Amino acid sequence: MTRRTRIKICGLTREVDVDAAVRAGADAVGFVLYERSPRHVTVERAAQLARTLPPFVTPVALFVNAGASHIEAAVRAIPNVVLQFHGDETPDNCWQAGRPYLRAARMAPGFDLLNFALQYPDAQAVLLDAHVDGYGGGGKAFDWSLIPHGVSRPVVLSGGLHAENVIEGIFRVRPWAVDVSSGVESAKGIKDATAVRRFCDAVREADARLVAPQT
Repeated sequence: MTRRTRIKICGLTREVDVDAAVRAGADAVGFVLYERSPRHVTVERAAQLARTLPPFVTPVALFVNAGASHIEAAVRAIPNVVLQFHGDETPDNCWQAGRPYLRAARMAPGFDLLNFALQYPDAQAVLLDAHVDGYGGGGKAFDWSLIPHGVSRPVVLSGGLHAENVIEGIFRVRPWAVDVSSGVESAKGIKDATAVRRFCDAVREADARLVAPQT
């Protein structure tokens, strides 16, 4: 059986971009509920955008050290939301809302990803991003050789991905999913529909090449 690499398009702020992601074949779309981000949307706006999604495309709400009331408001407003934590959240913080969640890991030399993943056994996946000042990956790629074998949770590869490098990333890392934001933008928070399509097409090409007969 062929395993398909899942695709998440993050940092959406407009209905037209949600539609472009869906038409391109995205499995999930992300809304940034962190006020310091240039891609920030309110809970109310995220709920509006999520209501345009068809069945089987998952809305994801991204938080950074958010209070419980903020997270609970998102869960109430977007009933099928998956949570994504990019700050200093503990396992208890991540699970307090009782929703499926992703835990971001900031990759840098010396970071113990194996131990980190073991601390979050309830996470649906660990999302690997670049370690930069502040929170989030800043559109920067990290050294994929830092990823050890045997991570206990499914891996989502993120950080500086775009159509030109995602095939190599899938070949080298074999992630469960890939996550892109700035790599498909014309401006911060504004997605380019052509870039979104090219990214999704590249992921599908990688999957096809992985199962193609070798000659």
